[in-house]
Amino acid sequence: MNRLKGKTALITGGSSGIGLASAKLFLSEGAQVAITGRDPERLAAAQKELGPASLVIRSEASSLVEINSLMEQVKNRFGKLDVLFLNAASVTPSPIDSVTEAQFDEIMNVNFKGVFFSIQKALPLLNSNASIIVTTSITNKTGTPIFNAYGASKAALRSLVQSLSLTLINRGIRINAINPGPIDTEGGRRLPLPPDVFQAVLSDIRARSPINRLGTPEEVAKVALFLASDDASYIVGEEIVVDGGISLVCLP
Repeated sequence: MNRLKGKTALITGGSSGIGLASAKLFLSEGAQVAITGRDPERLAAAQKELGPASLVIRSEASSLVEINSLMEQVKNRFGKLDVLFLNAASVTPSPIDSVTEAQFDEIMNVNFKGVFFSIQKALPLLNSNASIIVTTSITNKTGTPIFNAYGASKAALRSLVQSLSLTLINRGIRINAINPGPIDTEGGRRLPLPPDVFQAVLSDIRARSPINRLGTPEEVAKVALFLASDDASYIVGEEIVVDGGISLVCLP
């Protein structure tokens, strides 16, 4: 199918996991794609997977200087944007008595400030009938003790999506959120947890999940494709949960 034929998409945090899976799916559906990331090695690997026609940019999601540069590069390459998928995130699991100011600022600057200003700076590039997609998390509604700051940052995004949906719809721009549960991604496997603790967490998630497994990046990418396409033309300000039902049984 060519659900994104003729459209241009920018995906932040696109060098691995959900972002990279979405980039590959968007390409297969006819889109031109730009992605961002931090790590040069993962960006180089992503470039090989996506091919030379895709724009791959090293960009810090929390820096206004780099956000401005990113939008200028996208403008110079493509001239316009039809899809803005804001997926970059910082995750530092830590109980509240161990969180440092630097960790807190990193989480809030990447997860909330960066998304806010990326939308602001992208507005001149967005066509009418454009779609903005924001990645939130089930931690924005469920209590998760070691993800206090992270969950709060994602709750701020949920609120932002709701308010901006009313602000932007008169410009023909739809904004919605994807709310993933436990997804098996490279980023998740890189969390700074001892191996035995990490495996215990995974086992606990599988035991609690109604579907008895973690999700895949490709499953989330399919929801991103739906929101990016005209199939979602009447969906505004929503947050679609993709979690195998685990939030229904109160993930702690």
